[in-house]
Amino acid sequence: ATMLELCTPIIYGHIKVAAYHAKTLGLNAPFRIVADADDAAEGQLNLVNCSDDDVKVEYGVSAAEAGHAAFVSLEQAVHDLKEGRVDVLVTAPINKKSIQSANFRFPGHTEYLQARLGDESTEPLMILCNNLMRVALVTTHLPISEVAFAVTEERIAQKARLLYDSLRRDFGISSPRIAI
Repeated sequence: ATMLELCTPIIYGHIKVAAYHAKTLGLNAPFRIVADADDAAEGQLNLVNCSDDDVKVEYGVSAAEAGHAAFVSLEQAVHDLKEGRVDVLVTAPINKKSIQSANFRFPGHTEYLQARLGDESTEPLMILCNNLMRVALVTTHLPISEVAFAVTEERIAQKARLLYDSLRRDFGISSPRIAI
């Protein structure tokens, strides 16, 4: 099944940046610009334009304005998720250096999303997936020298339980098999 058969995709970003990337990569990606998620149309690739600012795109170059653009888009997407305008949030990689600001002081998405959406009892789980498998991480955004100390039996069991629940609930796998 194609993405348009599975869901109504809504991209949060900047139309000029999206158009630039589509052109550079030779993609036929006809965006339907919408004011907000409530205006999204089924069967189309919807884009909520989060800013009319010009964002200079320079591949391989970290820029504060690009980080700000990513932050503004992420903030709008999270706001709409909290308001129930979207059901699921899928993030793409961010430049962890350029997004840092007074408003974003997190090692990455995972910690940001926990702060914005969770509470003290909520435990996030980063899952990377493709057509073959889903991989959940026991630790995230730690210096390599700290990883061995952070991987404990209790933490592995906790993340395995979260993964099991997610595989059943979010991925529709009735009897998940988990390798650790």
